[in-house]
Amino acid sequence: MNRCPYAAKALILGLLVAQVLATVQVYLSNAELFHTLSAVKEAGYLVVPNETIMSRLHEFGPAFFGGLFFTFSVGAGLSLLSLSAAWLWDRLLIRNKPSLTLFLMLWIAWLLVANLPGFCLMVTLYFVAIPLVVFLAALRWMPHGVGERLSLPTLVHLVPVLLLALLWTSQMDAGLFLAVRDKLFLSNAPGRQINDFYYKYTLYPAEVFKSLDQKILKTCHIDHLSEESFLPHIERALLNNDYLPLQGDPRVDMTIAVRDNMLLLGNTGKTILQATLEEFLAAPGATVKKFSQKTDRYPFFRLFTYYSLLIGLPLILYVFLYTLFRLVLCFFLDERASSMSASILCFLAGISLLVLFQHGKGAEIKVEELAEALESERWQRRVAALKIVRQKGMDVADFPAYQTIRSSLHIAERYWLVNALGASRHPGTYEDILAFLDDPHPNVVCMAFHALGQRGETRAVDEIIKRIETSDHWYEQWYAYKSLRSLGWKQRKSR
Repeated sequence: MNRCPYAAKALILGLLVAQVLATVQVYLSNAELFHTLSAVKEAGYLVVPNETIMSRLHEFGPAFFGGLFFTFSVGAGLSLLSLSAAWLWDRLLIRNKPSLTLFLMLWIAWLLVANLPGFCLMVTLYFVAIPLVVFLAALRWMPHGVGERLSLPTLVHLVPVLLLALLWTSQMDAGLFLAVRDKLFLSNAPGRQINDFYYKYTLYPAEVFKSLDQKILKTCHIDHLSEESFLPHIERALLNNDYLPLQGDPRVDMTIAVRDNMLLLGNTGKTILQATLEEFLAAPGATVKKFSQKTDRYPFFRLFTYYSLLIGLPLILYVFLYTLFRLVLCFFLDERASSMSASILCFLAGISLLVLFQHGKGAEIKVEELAEALESERWQRRVAALKIVRQKGMDVADFPAYQTIRSSLHIAERYWLVNALGASRHPGTYEDILAFLDDPHPNVVCMAFHALGQRGETRAVDEIIKRIETSDHWYEQWYAYKSLRSLGWKQRKSR
């Protein structure tokens, strides 16, 4: 461990703290979700996730593995920021104590912004514990160099990071994450393991910080109404927006009371929003969306999580890869040479991934070249053609290569084929989509549910419900429910 750079040790410590907090946070969220789903099921509604997933909500595994999402996003971002602050204070500000006030003020500002929508203990613990631990650990392990000017080797270490960041930023677009998944993960066995792990556990942490508007199912309780004739209209409006009326459960997402023709929408015993009965019945969707915005405590936390995942995780991986290379090279080279060589190797690794990513894109395909591209020997070119078919709203079943692609061994190819089938009106393609519901890979199954919804296949409603009740994969159930709703299906009134 003495050979391990102080930065890696401090970051590891920060990630360990984040993992402890994340595991607790996801476990508490799972327990709350279990209570909600139990009440929803008892009331006679269709539950998502189903009983198979519900039985796992009290287990340690989903909490721990789901917590990894926050560890490598929020934990990575906060650890890197704290490490940077320690380095700046030591190397540039020469550990000047008055200047430490600036860092403290910034730290307090972050805490205030994070809790601006409402105090949240777990979010506060992230922004207190991780920076404190990483900052102090970095100062403790940082090599002596107070007051020294920045050396050339130190600056050289920053060049590969900046160049890689610049090069990868050029690839940023709306489809970046899907492209990375298809080309860097689904194209090889280790990548598929990472992909499957992500989709198996990611919805557990997602439940932690979703706004009500983002949740699949919401619960509500309607107080006794003086005018009972309004009750069916209110319940219908709520069910249309996936707010399920429950009786006798105080832990609901929304409480509704009527006072002098005014609807009082509340949460945790407080009135959040008021609307006239006429306003609510005229635009219930807009009203509950506004209610969701006013009760959302995690907008900043979600934003910070996203940018930490986008920026913090790659930087963390770079530091760990650099550390690994340096530890190995230390056995053959002196400290400076091993350090410089590790930076070069990390840069080459980043460039190699970028070249592989670019190679997967291939040349731009014109519409008149689609038939030829769909018969290409390279699956990447076939996938690119399928994407264009979908973008243009063309019927993929009209192409001769359709029958061959249906049995492709490449997950990404089957995924984009099913996506394209969402725009098909060929009579036989409905049965083809149903067949893809039994695909061995969950990404393809999810897209098959999505395609049924895109096509408006109302005859598939019973099959989708059956799949929701029997599936053992939460992501598949999530897509299936969204498909049901896009087909016009609604939850029925509780017993």
